[in-house]
Amino acid sequence: MTGSDRENIHRATARAALDVPGVVALQPALADRLARAASRVYEAVAAGSTGHHGAAGVRCELTPAGAWHLEVRCILDAHHRAVDVARRVREDVRTTVTAYLAQQGTAAPVTVVVTVTRTV
Repeated sequence: MTGSDRENIHRATARAALDVPGVVALQPALADRLARAASRVYEAVAAGSTGHHGAAGVRCELTPAGAWHLEVRCILDAHHRAVDVARRVREDVRTTVTAYLAQQGTAAPVTVVVTVTRTV
C-alpha cells in the first residue's frame, strides 16, 4: 500500500461516515487538532493562507497482518438514535473501503470502530 492509498482510504472513510443521516460532523482527536493548528500557523507564515488538511475524526491503520483497522469519531444529531447511526456508519464505511480495496486489486479484512463523541 502506498501513502496515497492510505489517504484515499482515509478520505473514503470520512465521506462514507458523513453521508450517513444523523452524522453532523466528525470529531477530531486532540492530536488532529494540534496538527491542524500547527499547519495553519505554518501556512499562514509561508503562504498567507489556511486550509483543511485530511479528514479529522478518522484514524486508519494497516495492521502487520495486512488488515485495515479504521476508527471513526462522530458527532450526531440528537434527533437520531445513536446506536442506529453508529451501526450504519460502521457498515457503510466497511462497504466503501472494501469496494475501494477491491478496485485496487487488494482484498484485505476491514474492521471499523465507531465512537459517538457527542450529540447536538
